Amino acid sequence: MPLGIYVAVLVLSGGLTLALTPLAIRLGERQGWVDVPGGRRRHVGSVTRIGGVPLFPAFAAAAALSLLVSTNDALEATRLQGVLLGLAIVWIMGFVDDLVELPAWAQFVGLVAASGVAIGHKVFIELFNNPFTDQQIQVGWYLMVPLTILWLTGMTSTVNLVDGLNGLAAGVTAISALVLFAHMLRLGQYSVAVLPLALLGVCLGFLPFNFGRARIFLGGGAHLLGFALATLSIVAGAKVASALLVVWLPLVDAVWQAYRRWRRGGPIGHADRGHLHFILQDMGYPTHRIVLLYYGVTLALGGVALLVSSRLLKLAILSGVAVIILVALALLARRANREEAAHPQTGE
Repeated sequence: MPLGIYVAVLVLSGGLTLALTPLAIRLGERQGWVDVPGGRRRHVGSVTRIGGVPLFPAFAAAAALSLLVSTNDALEATRLQGVLLGLAIVWIMGFVDDLVELPAWAQFVGLVAASGVAIGHKVFIELFNNPFTDQQIQVGWYLMVPLTILWLTGMTSTVNLVDGLNGLAAGVTAISALVLFAHMLRLGQYSVAVLPLALLGVCLGFLPFNFGRARIFLGGGAHLLGFALATLSIVAGAKVASALLVVWLPLVDAVWQAYRRWRRGGPIGHADRGHLHFILQDMGYPTHRIVLLYYGVTLALGGVALLVSSRLLKLAILSGVAVIILVALALLARRANREEAAHPQTGE
């Protein structure tokens, strides 16, 4: 595979995002599609919230280059169509959500519809590797369909939930895409490897406007990045374990928050400041340090995904890291509750 193709994909996706994002910022400001401080939002001033608008066109244009390097594999072409059509649905849903704030059930319906389109184009999980025997397990359609929908909607929601601090979701997705790209190269999937590279370029092109004091928020683009990551992990040969590793921190955090809200008797999908990144921010940690901490953990777990060949060892690492994260979340939540009880009026 010519190196120039990979460079062209990365430059095209990153360059288009760099060019289109300022236009989205101006459009949001002109139309009043902005977020202002208040509630869970702790930013300064009004910030455009339609960050997903420039991401899909940039990704789609760069992904189309894979047709130039296609191995004439009909399955690859079909899967690419499924990825792009599913992403188009998520893109539209995310934009509408940025404008009118869709209820949780409507977002779920949109994600299921996008998942159905992807599955109809051969983007599904039907083979699993048993970590205890190293044997492959094939499931029938009656398990394949719900498991794939669970994976696609779950991964998409995880990335969306981590979109609480500037640069967090885009940076975590960029690192995850880089890990998938390396995995595909190692497996000899040279043509489809341009897809995670296109996703990486999109994230890198968006981060200059979103990291630090953001000029634009990701908004519905978080769903877009999550769905792209979920589908590309399947295209990469169902590298579910590797994808789980790189997003393990936000995923465990999301599961903990769902459990915490359930115990309190509230709606599981209700947004609050109980996530780890918000707790750390409320404790006074600088935002950029929290974001860099997430980057470091994602890089470390991505390294494990690439360097550790034993599936059993990967499972053990996943379990150990989950225990550490859950203990940390429980301790931090207890500390936050004590501080809230001590200062009920100010929350300080």
